[in-house]
Amino acid sequence: MQNLFFEHPILNSPYAYPSRHWELDDQGQPTQQILTHRRRADFITPIPKPKKRKDAALQQDLLFDIPELASQGQKYDPTSLINELRKYVDDWRKLPPKDWKVTPETARLLQHWRSHEFNSIRPFFCQVEAVETAIWLLEVAPSSGNKGRYFLDHLEGANQEANPELLRLALKLATGAGKTTVMAMLIAWQTINAVRYPNSKRFTRGFLIVAPGLTIRDRLQVLQPNDPYSYY
Repeated sequence: MQNLFFEHPILNSPYAYPSRHWELDDQGQPTQQILTHRRRADFITPIPKPKKRKDAALQQDLLFDIPELASQGQKYDPTSLINELRKYVDDWRKLPPKDWKVTPETARLLQHWRSHEFNSIRPFFCQVEAVETAIWLLEVAPSSGNKGRYFLDHLEGANQEANPELLRLALKLATGAGKTTVMAMLIAWQTINAVRYPNSKRFTRGFLIVAPGLTIRDRLQVLQPNDPYSYY
């Protein structure tokens, strides 16, 4: 029997919005059918419940428990929030620049990353989307009414439960997607705006990069502006 999934597994260009995907059944096996829309984020991530702290204020539980999977010491975060955020970023991406609700500097960076005719290496769609998501959450969501507040409240509540002293936002990309490039794009976005708006609390010129070892640390030297192979 012909297995088209394994013969032609890649359906989309890495530089364009993913508009097709192979359908998978309930066991994660290909059905040999191509669906003409983007695949939903669909996985279950186990999240340990935080240890009780005597001085911790009661926080609204912003994660969703799945009764058949949750246990006393475990919570599960479904991906509905990710898919909903994707939709808002997709809709925002289609707006004309005057409606982006970002700084002029950010708008120029977005236009460059999205539309510039690069002579050699150009950003993958997933790289641009990762940075777009961070930009949307920081610059657009605060002025987007209830829909923006919904995501910001979720992030604030989740961080308050996990580590109240450090606000964190994670971007998940597949192996080989070019996470170092995304780091460079984020640093450029933050630095340019921090220089232009020195009194703004949304932007910074200071960055701490944590590497798991010397080999990875050496590879990240490209994030230094004065490195001969700097990504900027």
